[in-house]
Parts: sequence; C-alpha cells; structure tokens
Amino acid sequence: MAQQLSIAVAQPRCTAYDVTANAVAHAEAIRAADARVVLFPEMSLTGYELDAVPVTPDDERLAPIVAACAETGSLALVGAPVPGPRIGILAVDGDGARVAYGKVHLHGSEAAHFVPGEPAVLVVDGWRLGLAVCRDTGVPEHAAKTAAMGIDGYVAGVVHADHEADVHGERARRVAADIGVWVATAAFAGPTGGGFDRTSGRSGIWSADGKLLAEAGAAPDEIARAVFVK
Repeated sequence: MAQQLSIAVAQPRCTAYDVTANAVAHAEAIRAADARVVLFPEMSLTGYELDAVPVTPDDERLAPIVAACAETGSLALVGAPVPGPRIGILAVDGDGARVAYGKVHLHGSEAAHFVPGEPAVLVVDGWRLGLAVCRDTGVPEHAAKTAAMGIDGYVAGVVHADHEADVHGERARRVAADIGVWVATAAFAGPTGGGFDRTSGRSGIWSADGKLLAEAGAAPDEIARAVFVK
C-alpha cells in the first residue's frame, strides 16, 4: 500500500525577538498549510538575531504552535536558537516540542554565539527526513553524511538575501542529483537581523529528479505544498 506524506514550506511574518507574536504567526501558517509536515525558515521563531535567547522545548510561548498541531495533526519544524546554544530545529506536535537538530556548518559570526550540531534524521509516519539549516545545504558533505543514515527527503530552513533567491533551487537540484531524494526549503521572507534587510522568500519543494513542484512567492505569510508517495 502506498504511503503519502504532505509537506508545506511556510514563511511567516516575523517580529524580531518576539517569540510570543511569532508563535501565533506560526500557528496561523500551520492551520493554513493543511499538511502533515510544516517546515519553517532558519530562526523563524526569533528572527535571524544571533543574540536571541535560546528557546527551550518546554517554553510556554510555544503553546499556540502545539495547539495548532493538535488541531491539524501536523508536525511543525520550527527554526529557533536552542540550548547548546545551537541554531536549531524544534519538532513540535500536539504533545509538545523537542529539539530535533542543531545546525552543523556555522557561518561567519554565528560561531561566536553557537556551537555546531550533528547530522540528524527525523522519522514521520515511516518517512525518514534528513534535517538541515541554511549553510548546511551548501556543503555537499552534509547531504552525503545525512543520506548515509538513510533518508527519503532532505528538509532545510534557510535565510537568504533577496538577490540569492535562486540559491534554494541550485542547492536542491544538486542534493537531488547527488543523493536522489526530494528536497524542501523554507526560506525567510521579510526583513530580519544580521544585515538581512531584504530576504528572498521563494520557499520551494523539489522532486528527487530536481523538478520544482511548488514554490511560494517573495512575500511573508506565503505557503507552498506538495504530496509525496512511496
């Protein structure tokens, strides 16, 4: 019997450092996405603010996201600074949150604030999802090491400047060519910290043969969605 997995990439509006407001925006995106997995950009919960306080899985401000996941049956992969401290991905469902991943390949000044994580795979309904954050996607070794753990898809949250909008597709097609899995990238939209006054948006989902299946526009609050079958 064929297995299906619906996945959405979301790029909610973001207020710098305001986890409470951003959690509400994430919850709205989850309800709108109508997908089993909803993927968010790098540090989507705080903005790309390298001095943001790490968010712990038991943080009460995550309650709107937990509630939205409980209502929809979704798993949200939320970008946030997490204990370590790491640039992390929080896996949130109707039962709560846990740290699923920490960015392996830190970029520039990130290393002054964070420590690197390790490759990781998250299993959802029998689908094995390799996790990545931004610069990880530009290091072929990362996808190779993650693929060696056995994956069906490779999912990443990123922040790119507006002139880098084509980077998602270039990297997704390379990953698809190198390891033969589908790729989903949630990219920040709207202004954020770290000099990213204008970000790219254009979150997308690509098939294992590198074909673009769905893409959001450049504006905040847009969502793209696809369904995979195996």
